[in-house]
Amino acid sequence: MSETTIYPSLKNKVVLVTGGASGIGESIVEKFLEQGSKVAFLDKEEELGKSLSKKLNNFKHSALFKKCELTDIVSLQNIIKEIKTELGKISILVNNAANDERHNIDDVTPEFWDNRFHVNLRHFFFTVQSTYKDMKELGGGSIVNIGSFSWMLSQGGMPGYTTAKSAVAGLTKTLARDLGEYNIRVNCVVPGWILTERQKNLWLTAEAEEEQLKRQCLKRVLVPEDIAKVVLFFSSDQSSGCTAQNYIVDGGTV
Repeated sequence: MSETTIYPSLKNKVVLVTGGASGIGESIVEKFLEQGSKVAFLDKEEELGKSLSKKLNNFKHSALFKKCELTDIVSLQNIIKEIKTELGKISILVNNAANDERHNIDDVTPEFWDNRFHVNLRHFFFTVQSTYKDMKELGGGSIVNIGSFSWMLSQGGMPGYTTAKSAVAGLTKTLARDLGEYNIRVNCVVPGWILTERQKNLWLTAEAEEEQLKRQCLKRVLVPEDIAKVVLFFSSDQSSGCTAQNYIVDGGTV
């Protein structure tokens, strides 16, 4: 991969990343640390979070890890308060955490359906509710929601996930309208098929990779860094005129 652009506006900014212990989130955390940002990240996987925090100890600021079950909104709100006390007012929020567990129509119960929305959508709103006043006091801020191209491609086999992720696009646009008067920008970065370790372990086959590359204009697999770089751009002042956007990073999949 090419070197990452340095954005001076990200230096010393307090950044909150959800689902930051692995995959795309891990890359986002590392890229913000490279920028000199003060990064806090949340994840329910305690060992992964602690391990990553130790690994990323050679930057100006250390990464602050907090174990958090994002479906527990009260706990989430309290942890965000702790982060503000330890690092200061949050000016950048990256809503990344999600889970694309496969499921078929006949196996879905009302409880499972609600859980898919709790895991993939609900916490997006409540992290914004808990941070936007900081951004308002700071004179502006950036919120980046991570979406999914799965629903755009009419992908089957996980209706709870694809429905919740499609709603991220709507949430992004309405929050951009509500928060724009405070100079808070809200954008959605939409990944294509990104080869995280989870994807490799669960779904990657030679046949699947060949089929995906046929559909992509770019004839290489996409990796978490491809998403992290775009998140940096939408978080920085270089995208100061961009809000309410859904920016797709899928290698030109057709």
